[in-house]
Amino acid sequence: MRILGIDYGDSRVGIAVTDSLGITAQGLETISHKGNDKILLKRLDEILEQYPSEIIVVGMPYNMDGTKTIRAEVTEKFIHKLKCKYNKIKIETIDERLTTVAAHKTMNFLDINKTKKRGIVDTISAVYILEMYINKQK
Repeated sequence: MRILGIDYGDSRVGIAVTDSLGITAQGLETISHKGNDKILLKRLDEILEQYPSEIIVVGMPYNMDGTKTIRAEVTEKFIHKLKCKYNKIKIETIDERLTTVAAHKTMNFLDINKTKKRGIVDTISAVYILEMYINKQK
């Protein structure tokens, strides 16, 4: 049972996927869509063809006090598009607070070049989102 993880952003979306047993998460890519969800959904079609998934987990951006952000409302609209397009796949959300901070700490620890960080931070965040979901299910 594969699970796809998504870190949804205004212009870039990080994608991660579990192994076929749903145990470990690996980063796949960052999709640059510049606000055009059609581009994003087309690429998701290709990814889901290559990695058939039973569940899609989308990180939900909340404030530190647990209230919804403006980004959460935008993310909910995207999730609605996912549910309409992929009605046979279970779509879930998970609190993504601090995943981007953790991704930056990881990249700093690994001494990743500043110019490369922008291209992979969303993918690493998607891995953290997926790992949180996997751990929550245990």
